[in-house]
Amino acid sequence: MIVLGVDGCRAGWLALRFDTERRSIDPLPTAHWRDLPWRQCERVAVDMPIGLADSGPRDCDIAARRMLPKGRKSSVFAPPRRYMLSCDSWSAAHRLGLEREGSGISKQAWNITAKIRELDAALVPADQSRVVEAHPELVFHHLGGGKQLPPKRERQGQAARLDLLRTAGLPDLTPLLHLLPRSVAGPDDVIDAAACVCAALRPVDGVARRVPTHPPRDRRGLRMEIWY
Repeated sequence: MIVLGVDGCRAGWLALRFDTERRSIDPLPTAHWRDLPWRQCERVAVDMPIGLADSGPRDCDIAARRMLPKGRKSSVFAPPRRYMLSCDSWSAAHRLGLEREGSGISKQAWNITAKIRELDAALVPADQSRVVEAHPELVFHHLGGGKQLPPKRERQGQAARLDLLRTAGLPDLTPLLHLLPRSVAGPDDVIDAAACVCAALRPVDGVARRVPTHPPRDRRGLRMEIWY
């Protein structure tokens, strides 16, 4: 079986292709979602919002933030609302949000809006039987039994996460951390993509978890949920 864990990166997207029979894992960096082999994989988990609210926060983001310890709650930030996808700048999206709801959008969320727009254009509700949204910090929080981990960009934090990934059954990822130029992807992108591999594997192992338990759908019919 082949599963794919995907994270956004400097060059576009970083996917890790995991073959469960060979126990091999291969990096697949690409500029565009359309160039990833996601249709040829049994399961894909991506660290990017799927399904967007028309207003207010998504239930899945609220639930995910509540689950994480204080130091990691900020890793779950509110994505743009659907009407913001038509905006061409952060200032326009922020101003529109203030006008409509009294709440704008953070620059951090705006910085991934192009990727959210790309993913949203590629998926239809039927694709969610194969492609799911995941959040690496939720995955690590679960794998670590709720223990708070050091920041992921620190050496100690990376080592702790690599240990958890090995315990979860993935091969040693150390050789991949510096395989790609930093202009393409950093070590933290590799680790986050590997966490998404774990999220993609969990339904197959019969231990799938998601928030919320009964996810609502957005205007396009996409479920707004986060798997871990």
